[in-house]
Amino acid sequence: MTVVICRQLAPVMADLAANRELTCAAVGESIDAGAQLVILPELITSGYVFESMDEARSVAITPDHELFADWAALAAKGSAVVIGGFCETGPGGTVYNSAAVVDGSGVLAVYRKLHLWDTEKNFFTPGSAVPPVVETQHGRIGVIICYDLEFPELTRSVALRGADLLAVPTNWPLIYCPEGERAPEVQVGIAAARVNRMSIACCDRVGTERGQEWTGGTTIISESGWVVATADEAGIARADLDLTLARDKVLTPLAHVFGDRRPEFYGALTAKD
Repeated sequence: MTVVICRQLAPVMADLAANRELTCAAVGESIDAGAQLVILPELITSGYVFESMDEARSVAITPDHELFADWAALAAKGSAVVIGGFCETGPGGTVYNSAAVVDGSGVLAVYRKLHLWDTEKNFFTPGSAVPPVVETQHGRIGVIICYDLEFPELTRSVALRGADLLAVPTNWPLIYCPEGERAPEVQVGIAAARVNRMSIACCDRVGTERGQEWTGGTTIISESGWVVATADEAGIARADLDLTLARDKVLTPLAHVFGDRRPEFYGALTAKD
């Protein structure tokens, strides 16, 4: 079993030092509690609601920043893996909405968000590489960010590349939800987990930032599509998952999640018009 902990946090807007302290405390506490995978929200090092490109660039960092060395040092103590969102400095003054995968050896992979939501397009450059699927001692971990989850083509492609668990750092803006219903993004995650037989861990944020409220919808979903953990009052979601179950795509003796695909009929999924 692999202990997965998502930490639903509220970053301090445009304060890298404060968010470094916040994330290190959360990672350290989680590893002390037995976490082997620690997942943090989208843009946890910077905040989300930027007012200008200058502000975004002021808190943008590269993967060799000392913050990630801090995460690595904490991860090494528990042989853990940490996945968290950050505002990344790109070439020529560009900025990316990115996520890093870190273990005790350092940064294993960086993913740049492919699908930018709404006003993110005013500040970030979209990524140009497929999401990583990282082989770790705890399993094969895929990474996407927030709005990416809304594109089933992408989650299916990550599953086809062998991910046991899909980590999704996210900032879900609060929207109307009928009483008794889960947030729509959670329902999308449930469906993606179910149809791909792949665990999914969505780590959301909380707080109100420059008038924007957040869902606080952190959810861990099993490979069968069942919600196994949500955030408690302390913002902690914890689940013990057997990630190897995601490698068995057999539903019945005559039904197979991937073997029954008919990709020759799916051309419209990648057509631009």
